[in-house]
Amino acid sequence: MILIDGKKIAAELREELKKEVSELKTKHNTAPGLTVILVGEDPASKIYVKNKEKFAKEVGMNSEALRYPADLQEKTLLNKIEELNKDNNVSGILVQLPLPKHIDKRKVIETIDHKKDVDGFHPMNVGNLSSGYHSSIPCTPLGCSLLLKKVEKNLSGKHAVVIGRSNLNGKPMTQLLLKENCTVTITHSKTKDLKAECLRADIIIAAVGIPELVKGDWVKKGAIVIDVGINKTEKGIVGDVAFDEVSKVAGALTPVPGGVGPMTIACLLSNTVECFKKTQSK
Repeated sequence: MILIDGKKIAAELREELKKEVSELKTKHNTAPGLTVILVGEDPASKIYVKNKEKFAKEVGMNSEALRYPADLQEKTLLNKIEELNKDNNVSGILVQLPLPKHIDKRKVIETIDHKKDVDGFHPMNVGNLSSGYHSSIPCTPLGCSLLLKKVEKNLSGKHAVVIGRSNLNGKPMTQLLLKENCTVTITHSKTKDLKAECLRADIIIAAVGIPELVKGDWVKKGAIVIDVGINKTEKGIVGDVAFDEVSKVAGALTPVPGGVGPMTIACLLSNTVECFKKTQSK
């Protein structure tokens, strides 16, 4: 079995981005700029924001993290986003989710200029992705796609089963797989026989948030399994895939942690570079 090392592949991608950022600086006399907004004190979000800041600086980008208290008024946040939309030094804007309950997530996402939407959540980018047009692609599905291609360059004709239909992972992942000419089955909590669906798959993307849902006898011999889940349990952090069981039958498998997670931030940096290039080519 091939263990798909997300840490190593993410480090390689960051190294490539470092070179590209250096070249862009020389050409345009300015670097891509990423601004991340954090509202509140969510512990996981604080770690994510710190890592995003760290890796953005590591590749030579201008990086700024704006931290606000949990009682920040929605209007204040929307005004700040409007200000960043007009700032030429800012190539990418990311508002860390989840947001406090009094702030409308949809309003926030729609206020971000779609050309600076490095998360790929703006309706314009969602529509472009589903229509097959150029768009910012949500970072986790993009990371999964890059990991898949490291193992299997030609995905055409493969049967892929996506477990989970979220706007964050399942739906955009489906669009990326279709773009690669895969036959895609989307499954979810109401799917009648999930095990039977998985057994037909050449590729399984597990992104449902249920610890160790996918068992060894759910997986066809030689299938590629990408585990997007990060679940806290009594035995520590586990994915949506029962790793020990599935590793005995899969052809390739991502670990948790150290699989998809590191790719998500690397792809965020890649999206920021793409946003920068679009603004500079005007």
